[in-house]
Amino acid sequence: MDTMRDRFAPVVSRLLDEDPRVAVVLAEIGNDGFAEAQRRHPDRVINVGIREQLLVGAAAGLALTGLRPVVHTFASFLVERPFEQVKLDLGHQDAGAVLVSAAASFDWPAGGYTHMAPGDVALLDTLDGWAVHVPGHPDEAETLLRHAVAAGDDKVYVRLSVQANAVARPVDGQGFLTVREGRSGVVLAVGPMLDAVLEATDGLDVTVLYGTTVRPFDAAALRRATERAGTDVVLVEPYLAGTSTAAANDALSDVPHRVLGLGVGRRELRRYGRVEEHATAHGLDARSLRASVTRFLSGR
Repeated sequence: MDTMRDRFAPVVSRLLDEDPRVAVVLAEIGNDGFAEAQRRHPDRVINVGIREQLLVGAAAGLALTGLRPVVHTFASFLVERPFEQVKLDLGHQDAGAVLVSAAASFDWPAGGYTHMAPGDVALLDTLDGWAVHVPGHPDEAETLLRHAVAAGDDKVYVRLSVQANAVARPVDGQGFLTVREGRSGVVLAVGPMLDAVLEATDGLDVTVLYGTTVRPFDAAALRRATERAGTDVVLVEPYLAGTSTAAANDALSDVPHRVLGLGVGRRELRRYGRVEEHATAHGLDARSLRASVTRFLSGR
């Protein structure tokens, strides 16, 4: 199966052909995938070199001229390094863009901590008005990329990962899907965490929600699920643990509830290892998730 990132360049290249507003801004990473598109649209495929602050600043300038820029590099270079430009050039100027990241939290362990960004969604949460898509399958990535580009002049972050679920779900860029219904708690699986959550909760009487659009947070779907399954909620996110606990608490602010946020821990793992080993070390494998979920639900 191809990866989410394998889909990125072909999908956006077609969007360049279809929509004269679309532009692509790169910082070396991913440039080869747009070689043919650059020949067809030399004025709308721009490689700024290894200059991440300029990457975002240039995208903001294009947006202010009426274009719809799609900006791509690794998450640590797209959200963290040029955060001031994301905050000011895009946010303060109300300039819309689609930021599309790769490498996710620990997708390339050999790249070291410079190439890891588990805090990207939490960092964007400090800013106003960002939509965030976290696909869990290459087909979902294609759908959400098209949805993001078509979203007028909105500010959108699309988080691509090498981790993926086996089967795509019918995502629409809006709210959460109900994958399984139960009566003893709600588990929200975000993006590529769904397969591990389904394995971890097999045989447990819990409702499993699936989220690929996490901002805006689908408070209504969470409330509906808790009306049947009770107000014990577990969030399983492929980035910093607890990123969405405040959103879940706000959704249930008028009823007694408990929320457990699972995800990537703050402790830095200093050995390269493999993606699967990092997932296990952070408690995001199915066995660890089952232990965490059952311990939390039994502690009510």
